[in-house]
Parts: sequence; C-alpha cells; structure tokens
Amino acid sequence: MGKYRSGRSPARAMAGLGAALVASGLIAGCGSSSGLKINVYYSPEDHFQSVVDNCNKAAGGQYQIVYNKLQRGSDDQRIQMARRLAAGDDSMDVLGLDVTWVPEFAQAGWIDEWKGADKAAASAGVLAGPLKTATYQGKLYAAPKNTNIQLLWYDDRITPRPPKTWAEMMRMSQQLKGAHKPYSIVFTGAQYEGLVVVYNTLVESLGGHILSDDGKSVVMDEGAVQALQLLKQVTSSGITDPSLTNQKEDDVRRSFQRGDAAFELNWPFVYASYAEEQPQDLAHFKWAVYPEAKPGTPARTTIGGYDLAVSSLSKHKPEAYAAALCLRSAENQKYSAINDGVPPTIESVYHDDRPLDPGKPASADNPNMAVKYPMRETILDALRTAALRPLSPAYQNASTVMSKVLSPPSEIDPRATADKLREQLDDALQSKGVIP
Repeated sequence: MGKYRSGRSPARAMAGLGAALVASGLIAGCGSSSGLKINVYYSPEDHFQSVVDNCNKAAGGQYQIVYNKLQRGSDDQRIQMARRLAAGDDSMDVLGLDVTWVPEFAQAGWIDEWKGADKAAASAGVLAGPLKTATYQGKLYAAPKNTNIQLLWYDDRITPRPPKTWAEMMRMSQQLKGAHKPYSIVFTGAQYEGLVVVYNTLVESLGGHILSDDGKSVVMDEGAVQALQLLKQVTSSGITDPSLTNQKEDDVRRSFQRGDAAFELNWPFVYASYAEEQPQDLAHFKWAVYPEAKPGTPARTTIGGYDLAVSSLSKHKPEAYAAALCLRSAENQKYSAINDGVPPTIESVYHDDRPLDPGKPASADNPNMAVKYPMRETILDALRTAALRPLSPAYQNASTVMSKVLSPPSEIDPRATADKLREQLDDALQSKGVIP
C-alpha cells in the first residue's frame, strides 16, 4: 500500500539479488543437516538476509531459516499472510507483523501465545512501549524485533533552538515566513496511515482517546476533539507545505532536505538519508523530541515497528520460537539498527558502543550505535512516554475510516468531524479484523 504503517524507512526498500534467490529457494545446497526449514515471512530489509545467515550458523544444522521476502507495501504484506493463514497454510512458521496487526492475528487464532522460557526471553530488557505492541488482552503474542518513533527535525542555521510546543512551533513558523526564510512545518498529510499516526499522537498527547482501552468501543472524547482542532489550525494557517495532502514519509524528508521547510516531523531514517545525500550540511541537521500539544506535558508519540510471531499452524513450533528469538536478539537488533536504520526494542542495545568489528576503532567505516544513532538518547526519551495506536482486531478498518475522514485536515470541523468519526468508527468495529 505504500503506507509504511510501521514507520519503516521507505529508503530501505530492496535487498540484494542473492537474498532474493535464497528466499525463493533457487540456490542449491542451502538445506540444514536435518533438512528442517523454518520459513520466515518478513518485509524487505536490506541486510536481513545477513541476520538470517548469522542465525543459521548459530543453529548448527538443527534447522535452516529461509527468508521469504514479502511485498514492499504494508497492506500487501498483511493481505498475503492473512489469506494464506485463513486458508490453513501450514508452511509459514515465523511472521513479521507490523505493530498494528498483532491484535487482529491473535483474535483470528493465526498466531500462538508466547509462554514460559520463550516469553521470558522475548521480554527481557525490552522497552515497555514496544513490548505492549506485542501484547493483546494481557498475553504476549510476538517478540518485539524493532521499534520506531517520530522526532522533530530542524536546521540550526534557521532555528538555533527547537520549539517545545506546537503553539511555539507555529509562532516560529509564522515569524520565519515573515522574514522570507524556510518556514513550513512538514509531516505526513496524505490520506493514509501516516496522517492517522499524526492524529493519534495529538490525541494521546492531549490525554484523549479514540477507542476504549480494550479496543471494543468508540470514545472520541474531548482530547480527541482538541486534537482535531489543533490539526485543523496548523494546516489552515498557511504554514504547511502546499503539497501536504500528497506527502508521505519520503516526500516529507525530501521537502526538508531541499530547504523547503523549517520543521520536519518524521522517523529516524531521515538522519541516515541526510548523512548520505548532504554530508556537507549534516552538522546543522538537529533533532528534538516531538513538540508538546499540551504545554508542560511530554508528547506521547505513536510507536511504529515490527514484531515476530509464530504461526499457530506451524509444524515446527519449537524451532520457530528459537529462530524468532535469534532474529531479534540484542546482537542482531544492533546489527539491523546500524545497517538498516531500524531502532532496537532492547534498551541496552542503545548503549552498546562496541563497533561492528570490535577489533578496530569505531568509525564511519566501522560504525557503532554512537556513530549511527547520535540521536539515541532522544529516541529513548520519546519511547519512554510513547503511545500505541488503538489495540483492536479491527484496526485496519478503523485506520481506513480515520484517514478518509481526516483528509484534507484543513477542512476539519472539530465537532462535526468528531461526530462523523464516532459514527463511522462504530461501524468499523463491527468487523473484528478483515480476512481478505
């Protein structure tokens, strides 16, 4: 769908030909000594095949993990897995789930609960927010692999200090506009999940609720209405990009890098892209936590990421759990963070300053977390107060409704739009997840 619901970098699109051949089973001689294969279905990630290779070595021939690369679009990934599981396909073992899919797959009975030692291993050292994304009705249904969270990005040559609140950011934007400097506030305003993420963050930051905590009923309280008011205010004041309603993550990134904006609300992948494309200006590319919607109250920014679940139809569940735990181990999360820009879920990884090759000093060619994640403490600060999207098996329906009703945000009528959302979300919840 091109929606990047998890907050994954659009720039991390395709792995190499060798990985594709392995995933499709076209390379001979890749079987384990036992002949047992564990099929992992996961989104495209440039260096994930290397992680798979590392885990196959660690398995010592007990099983062979096969990386089945899903489509690029998040909707397409979900539809493929849901259709196959609904049809009783038992060839799928480990499933890479966007954080918004866990309730749906758990409710449908497509994934197993994690218990005992496997649950303990999957939970150890994991940040509270990412762990909640893998939990449904008090039970753990997946192992958090990577997380994501949006930050505020700015250029210190334009704004020497970042705004602390949305109100301050809007004032600064107007002042910059009057001074004929880059002034726009850019974020994902297209009619898709990115707009829902922005709205959910504002609702949570204002202490509101879209759905009840159990995801079974519509709330749309005063905080949700105030979030509509703020979203309308920022998009109807002449301080957003003219192409706001067409902008997704990478469009937002490019707009800022072209010098067309003063403030960018986006995921951390933008730092690696900026470093690669405009290294001469990197020293001026700065970051801060998301601005506060309610002054004095830290923003509750919406979490993204991916979790690894074990299919309830798998014929090799012990090996599937072992494979999943290896694929998201601390060492492999660090490798993926450094090479693919996906933030870890295990807190200790953020402070692991060993370079990839521990026998050599850390450098651009031998990076560690400090080199690749200079914003790591800010990410951790944001994750400690982060919010989840509504935990409902019908989230995909609800998201489609919200993205449609909220677009274009400049035409929001807070009270009327809230009433419309209440009515349409209530209809959406009548379906407990969609089997395509």
